Amino acid sequence: MILLAGIPSEAPCRLIIEAAEAAGTSMVLLNQREAAASSITLEIVEGRVSGILRLRETDWRLDDFSGIFVRLMDPRDLPEVRHGRGRTDPEVLDRVDAFHEALQEWLELAPIRVMNRPSRMVSNISKPYQAQLIQRVGLLTPPTLVTSDVDELRDFRRIHGKVIFKSISSVRSVVRRLEGPSVGRLDRLRHLPTQFQALIPGTDIRVHVAGDELFATEIRSEAVDYRYAGRDDLGVEMLAITLPAEVEERCRKLSRSLDLPLAGIDLRVTPEGEYYCFEVNPQPGYSYYQQETGQGIAEAIVRYLSADG
Repeated sequence: MILLAGIPSEAPCRLIIEAAEAAGTSMVLLNQREAAASSITLEIVEGRVSGILRLRETDWRLDDFSGIFVRLMDPRDLPEVRHGRGRTDPEVLDRVDAFHEALQEWLELAPIRVMNRPSRMVSNISKPYQAQLIQRVGLLTPPTLVTSDVDELRDFRRIHGKVIFKSISSVRSVVRRLEGPSVGRLDRLRHLPTQFQALIPGTDIRVHVAGDELFATEIRSEAVDYRYAGRDDLGVEMLAITLPAEVEERCRKLSRSLDLPLAGIDLRVTPEGEYYCFEVNPQPGYSYYQQETGQGIAEAIVRYLSADG
């Protein structure tokens, strides 16, 4: 039996629910929006974490779960916590915070398969740090500069020509070229260190690793950041592909080294056939790719979480 912790109407969760039903796999839904009415009790039995999860007046033994899929939003942003004009209900917030604190403790210690443990997602908080981990498995990363010094940036741009910029942290940002109006705002750089990278020509590929299974999607778009192609009136086409065995193995090795059994890996292959890795998403919105290509990523997640060992 597997546990899904998230909001069931969100596409990544909904597809897993549908995949579990189709496979006849037993699943329990921990609807995050019902956190205020839920509880979790933990205990240590012979060095093993155990306990009870109460959902909708039903008790579930933690030992009965083979795996957990985790896709949680910030509990303070839940509609049940926030009221009009962004105000929070202190009493509800206290209950929700207490539940999430206990849940997070269990997710870290649970002796079963977890996609993904909270502490393993922190590598994405710093893109430069994560890039070093990516390089260790043999994948290339773009020449990168993180700076608040305009002169350093001008030297970097002179060397590499076409340059893009994006956030350093895990906060999602639109990748843009350093050109036009952006160049005219460089005086603002001294107030906010920014990550710049040489623009790597080629085709984008999103790789999803789910346990031992791997799904590669080629993205064809004229946009610098295909996720926001619509903003520039550009299209996106997706195609399921097979990567060279060596690249597949490096992606699997990266997923294992980060201890992320579910990972969304962003690659770009150059016209010369070199594969560059930009980052690893520890909570990927895989549904976007599955719905476009028909790849069975949700089914792979269910297989991984329902397996023993």
